[in-house]
Formats: sequence, C-alpha cells, structure tokens
Amino acid sequence: MADMGAFRDEVGAWAAGGPGEPARKLAVRLGVRTAVLLEGASDLAAVQALAARRGRDLAAEGVCVVSMGGAMSVGRYAGLLGPTGLGLRLAGLCDEREQRYFDRGLTRAGAPRRDIFVCAADLEEELIRALGTARVEETVRAEGDLRAWQTFQRQPAQHGRPREQQLRRFLGTKKGRKIRYGRLLVEALEPDRVPAPLDGLLASI
Repeated sequence: MADMGAFRDEVGAWAAGGPGEPARKLAVRLGVRTAVLLEGASDLAAVQALAARRGRDLAAEGVCVVSMGGAMSVGRYAGLLGPTGLGLRLAGLCDEREQRYFDRGLTRAGAPRRDIFVCAADLEEELIRALGTARVEETVRAEGDLRAWQTFQRQPAQHGRPREQQLRRFLGTKKGRKIRYGRLLVEALEPDRVPAPLDGLLASI
C-alpha cells in the first residue's frame, strides 16, 4: 500500500525533472491536502519529532513534510505542489537569510506566505537557545558524542567562540549528525520551550 513516504519520493523525482503523474495519482489516493516545505532533512526530522510528541499522525491528516535539499529549490516545489500544480496548501519553515527565496517562490506560484515561519539563524540555533547549552551537552553526552565534542572544542577555530556557536557548528561536522540531533533536541525540549517558528508551523497545519 502506498504511503506518504512514497509520495514524498515521487515529488522529489518530479522536482528533479521526472514525470509528475505518479505524484498526482498518489496525492489523490492518499488524500494529501498540505505540503510543508523545508530546507533540509534535519528540519524534517525536527518537525516529525514534534508532531509525534504531540500525538499527531501528519500522514493520516493528509500532510506531507518535504525536504527540498535547499531553499533555492522552493520555487520549483511551490510551483509543482501549490495552486498552479497539485493545488495543495503550502506551509514551511526557513532561515531568515533564505526568506527571500521563499517569498519569491511562493509569490510566483500564487501561494500565500502566511504559513511560512522564519528562524533567526536556523532551526538548530533555535533549538540550542531553547534548551540551553548545558542541556544540549547532556544530550551529546548521552548519545556517546562527548569525546568528539571535546575534540572539536580544542580546534583553534573554536577558541573564543560562544558555546552556542560551537554547538551549532559541531552538529554540522559529520554527515547525518544534524538529522539525528534535529530529532533528539526536539525530544529533549520542555513542552513550553518549543521555539516559536517550529511551534507556529505545527499549529498551522
């Protein structure tokens, strides 16, 4: 039986230049009503983790969370999935420095921008600030990454940098680490400490 993951894969293939008919058929079969456009896989992991914490099954609700592989792809995805494509409602999360790509892409696709939520630097920075560095380091220790973190801190480039910036950079130093910690940091949050952009996005879909 087809699931939302299959639809996500077909959308990715369509955005890469493949045929759109498989995605169209799956959208109808699965009752997809909303597409959440995200810059990367770590954002997707965080959104899915928060939805799970709140007892929501986004796929059952007709919501597909899409990792676009970068903000510059938003025009392509918005055109395929929004009013001029599959006619889905669009929501999303982006970094402040990438907001212009979302604004431009959604405008061209004829989609409203009211459900696009903006992080100051990126979602990792929002999560680190919400948790505090001590709690993030506890999570790093619990995951068995303490030695790697300590080695990273000793690098000359990290001397004198604020701990928040060091942690944010550390999360991006190994393939797959940002994705793993996107989920872990959300799971470590107190319910009332969810960053506003992430909280607003979940509330909007």
